[in-house]
Amino acid sequence: MTAPEPRMTAPEPRPRLRPGVAVTPLRAGLHLRGRGTSLTLEGSRALPALWRLLAAGPATGPGEGQEPAPGPADPQTPPAVAAALATLTARLREHDLLVDAPAGAGVLPWPGSAAARPQEAAAALAAARPLVTAADPDGPLARAVVRALARGGAAPTAVPDTALPAGRVLLVAGDPAVALAVQCDADGGFVTAPAGPARTRADAEALAARLREGADPAASGASPPPTLPALLAAAAAHRLLCAVAGLTDPGDPAEDPRLLATRPAVLVADARPPRAEHHPWAAAPGPRAAPPADLAEALRRIAALGDPRLGLLDRPTPGDLPQLPVALVSCRTPAGLLVAGAVRTDLARLAAACRAVELHLAAVDPAAPVVGADRGDALGRALRRACLADPAGGPAVPDAAWRHHPQAAHWCAALTRALGRPPELTVRQLEDSGAFLAEIDDAAAAVPDRAVEATPADAVTVAALAALTRRSAAGLRLPAARHTTLTGSAAALATAGPAPAPWTDEGWTDRWLTGLATREERLQTDLRQLTGLRAVEWRPATPAAQPWADALHGCGLTALVTTGGRT
Repeated sequence: MTAPEPRMTAPEPRPRLRPGVAVTPLRAGLHLRGRGTSLTLEGSRALPALWRLLAAGPATGPGEGQEPAPGPADPQTPPAVAAALATLTARLREHDLLVDAPAGAGVLPWPGSAAARPQEAAAALAAARPLVTAADPDGPLARAVVRALARGGAAPTAVPDTALPAGRVLLVAGDPAVALAVQCDADGGFVTAPAGPARTRADAEALAARLREGADPAASGASPPPTLPALLAAAAAHRLLCAVAGLTDPGDPAEDPRLLATRPAVLVADARPPRAEHHPWAAAPGPRAAPPADLAEALRRIAALGDPRLGLLDRPTPGDLPQLPVALVSCRTPAGLLVAGAVRTDLARLAAACRAVELHLAAVDPAAPVVGADRGDALGRALRRACLADPAGGPAVPDAAWRHHPQAAHWCAALTRALGRPPELTVRQLEDSGAFLAEIDDAAAAVPDRAVEATPADAVTVAALAALTRRSAAGLRLPAARHTTLTGSAAALATAGPAPAPWTDEGWTDRWLTGLATREERLQTDLRQLTGLRAVEWRPATPAAQPWADALHGCGLTALVTTGGRT
């Protein structure tokens, strides 16, 4: 019998510091800085000496220019030193500063700085054969893309594609194929998010048309600055190679809270000065997002809907508007400037955004849906609107029912100061329901300021806020200003999170909003009985409305079309 051949074993992986990690010895510790993280270890003067020992030792020293990192202790290592090595290794791994590589092998600077398994990622990049297509494969942008892909460890091939416009390059790699497009013009350009080839071509056309709206006509036909193709090519290559190697996309929403999880992030570049930044593309087709969980999340999504480069909405902002006696924001709409007021600026932004989207939709779709941050908000807005259009009869409510409520008293006093006299205010209960209508007459207003809420004090408060908002907008002489204000329909969203302090009363805004939220469900039940209103989800009826539908789905907002009722 012949002796079996010895089995070859793979070299045991050894820990290395990730490429790009910088180490600074301190008097009694170490400070390490890596990609998106840093770590300071202090408490022993032995730490710098231990690190120098690691740098000099062949067993755990660097390979191919790599920084040293702690490894398994030698059997002869004193127990105290072995324990220190184990602790140091554990801390570095907790902060993702270590990567494993076979003994004697190096780690490539990229993807070693980002990949969990750099060797596997590097193999995937080496196996990739990206196809770079352009109308002119010898043009500066296509050549820059090929160079960037080659530097990343891939082997690209450039081919002509006369269907692509000048200045645009399509990158495709992998199986199944993943693609993205990069465009470079005189005044800027963009890089799409990774997607299928057909979707990428459609996205590039839509983005080019969207960004062309804000382009400088004087730059048409001019050549981009030489730095711009290199910037965009590097960004495109980075995104494609990350997709091929299974690494985190640079436009991942986890890295930037301004981006949307359900919509692509597009890198938009400017030529002068040369810069690039990821922007959320809310109007891109995609899955429906869940409704926002709280006010902060709703405002973050509204900001994406009003992104200055790819958004559809003029983002509501306070600008230079006064914030007393009522918090004000404004934004442009097809119907003119919209001014929104509320007890706080963030709540005014929410009210403005919902009303602004309604005005935009009314300009492109005959259904003119009602929009809210979630279904409860949209339905509450629709029910109030139907009730105010044809309010039911009911008995008058005496002033004593609301006069001593802290919110109603405060906002009525603010309105009195603005008018120079007490407002002409009436409050009625709507039939036998739990709904109340407050109405404030002002000779300067074409129609009274009215509100429907669940208590007389709530109705008076909202009506006074509406009157102050309208009067503030008129006093500022804002051109063609419309106005809107917050109602109890958004209170549940505004109060999601920690409960107010137990020692507060409804004189505190958060406590009053919490009360509004608890009363909203019952109010909506009463208003449905009063109005007979039914609501169904809005669906776009015109091509011009489809981007709005996609954007609302991507932001988790709700649009409803109402039927029945008294209107």
